[in-house]
Amino acid sequence: MKVAVIGTGYVGLTTGVALAQIGHDVVCIDVDERKIASLRQGKAPFFEPFLADALDANRSRLYYTTSIKEGLVHGDVAFLAVGTPQNPNGSANLTYLHQAFASALSVLEKKASSTLLVNKCTAPVGTTESLSQEIAARGLSDQINLASNPEFLRQGCALSDNLYPNRLVLGGNAPAHETLLRLYAPIINQTFHLPAHLPRPQGLQQVPAFLVNTRTAELAKYAANAFLAMKISFINEVANMADLVEADVIQVADIIGADVRIGRAFLNAGIGYGGSCFPKDTLALRHMADTHGYHFKLLSAVIEVNNAQCIRVVEKLRDALGELRGKTIAVLGLTFKPGTDDLREAPSIPMIYHLLLEGANIRAHDPVAGDQARFVLPHKVKLCAEVQDTLEGADAVFIVTEWPLYQKLTPEVLKEKMRGNVVVDGRNCLDPRLFAGQMRYIGVGRGLKPEPEVPLSAQMVV
Repeated sequence: MKVAVIGTGYVGLTTGVALAQIGHDVVCIDVDERKIASLRQGKAPFFEPFLADALDANRSRLYYTTSIKEGLVHGDVAFLAVGTPQNPNGSANLTYLHQAFASALSVLEKKASSTLLVNKCTAPVGTTESLSQEIAARGLSDQINLASNPEFLRQGCALSDNLYPNRLVLGGNAPAHETLLRLYAPIINQTFHLPAHLPRPQGLQQVPAFLVNTRTAELAKYAANAFLAMKISFINEVANMADLVEADVIQVADIIGADVRIGRAFLNAGIGYGGSCFPKDTLALRHMADTHGYHFKLLSAVIEVNNAQCIRVVEKLRDALGELRGKTIAVLGLTFKPGTDDLREAPSIPMIYHLLLEGANIRAHDPVAGDQARFVLPHKVKLCAEVQDTLEGADAVFIVTEWPLYQKLTPEVLKEKMRGNVVVDGRNCLDPRLFAGQMRYIGVGRGLKPEPEVPLSAQMVV
């Protein structure tokens, strides 16, 4: 099929690349001329594992243009994949979506053939239905059909999640369902040519597709992210309790995660969730609830816990060092998770500002986000190109993002460079046993003070 994708951001580009991988001809459209020029040269505009390989492998089926007319004129299916950022009141800002929709309509209404227009954006419940009403009011229902197809991508795993998803959610009427089932048939049946760099997960034979209306599809997207955010906030609350009662939150998470009704995923205590989805989507869902006269109490608590979590971890550092003024803190990791260069809503940002307000000197390092960090962090923060430079003379090291290179740090390496001996592991990614008797290790919910022989995680005896 011939597919157009409006927007070459994180969702749009990875969607386009995946559709090309399964055999479709894809035109990627964006108003950013520099981004399009870069893509034409085979360069990805952001960091995502294996994306550069996929762009190269599918270059014969990928096309790039700044002209929406050129991109849509021959398409069978067109995706709207633009940003829906957060308004100050927490609601979703649909400005870019409406602009893209208006531009698409101006082209599609002149086409001789019909087109399925698919909203890939995360948008409030009723958005797709409202756009469909505008199509009907202009007498274009026979030419343009509208569907909702939310994404459930994890940054750092976007291509894998596109090609091997847990499920597909197809929102719309029967004709829209039929077209989307044809489009996604190679993914549903797992019949496409497998990329060498992304093997199929063991046991995956077929992907379930949920055929629903657009309102259900839109709510499902928000509900999924809100539930995952809830799991993170819940385990962080348990971690705060574990610190008080001398228990180990990792062992607790292993135990409760062994229950198939709960599951172990997203039960990792730390400094809180961040990124472009969870903070924005939880606030947007709460705003939707408010506008419908419903007080979503559980979701409000999830947001409150997350906002406080990074400050609680800073308090751990203050308890260890006492006065923070004049102390040098080495911050390792700036992105909200490993595998991405995304700094949007990263917990590292408010944490660093809080440390600066208390008078600390900050040195920071991140393996991929250095250039972007210069535009986000205050000039007082010294960004270092090497981990060793970041640690030099530090009174404490604070691990914020669990990049693999930080997980390899040992007490010997740290003591050689640091002035102090405090290690704050904001992601519980180090083994406390290695530091026992050598440095002061502070985790999140690691209230049990481990001796070297105490197991790192819960041991199951069979």
